[in-house]
Amino acid sequence: MTNSDVLNIDYLISIAKQAALKAGVEILKVYNSEDFGCKLKSDLSPLTHADLAAHNAIHKILQPSKLPILSEEGEDVTYQERKQLTSFWMIDPLDGTKEFIKRNDEFTVNIALIQNGKPVIGVVFVPVTNQLYFAHQSIGAFKTDGLTTQKLPFIGATSLNDLRVLSSHSYFNHQTKLFLQKLSRPKLVSMGSSLKFLEIIDNRADVYPRFAPSMEWDSAASHAICNVVGVEVLNIESQQPLEYNKESLYNPFFIVATPFLLDKISVKYLQKDFF
Repeated sequence: MTNSDVLNIDYLISIAKQAALKAGVEILKVYNSEDFGCKLKSDLSPLTHADLAAHNAIHKILQPSKLPILSEEGEDVTYQERKQLTSFWMIDPLDGTKEFIKRNDEFTVNIALIQNGKPVIGVVFVPVTNQLYFAHQSIGAFKTDGLTTQKLPFIGATSLNDLRVLSSHSYFNHQTKLFLQKLSRPKLVSMGSSLKFLEIIDNRADVYPRFAPSMEWDSAASHAICNVVGVEVLNIESQQPLEYNKESLYNPFFIVATPFLLDKISVKYLQKDFF
């Protein structure tokens, strides 16, 4: 599989937004039903009717772009095939399936365009609140609820005191506790799915350290939005931005924050403590 580097960005953003909104409709149909059709995949992660319905909806809308689609719920594509790609869609049709099953509203639709290993378009939809986030460097980053649209004027923390630190409901572990001990009066906020990235993008939280497994499609769309608003998504070990379309689609441990905070926290100590 190969494709061109010449892309119509406006068109791709438009269909990605359409796909995310349609996926949200399909997800809410299941969310408001009595039967989620829940079963376990081979890796023991849950799968519902909503995951599959969202995947199918997104695939149908993105297919005319002629770009390959790599989805959590799609067919496996070997690295030998994937490494030939210069541009492709990376999607998580329902990020936060565990939260969906708990009915706590903390789930999203994630659609990213990956180009040369970097996320360049990000679209994240929150079905329960009807909030759609989208970004590309050529247009900026925006949030809309279908009635009003606002550009995201990110303003990060300017002090290390009382930092709002994000953690997953499922993965509050020893390493996260060590991280918190490095800070002065941190406030811990637990949340599911890519909503954690959005909390930082919306300036409702300051830092998100991820010391637990995650996949590239969990972070790609939000990472693209972070790039536009000036938030870093760094591999803790290499201190470089997360890379995409690696041989292994698992993310390394990473941290999300502004360059100011990362400099003050000093990511180097994380290497010393955790590697």
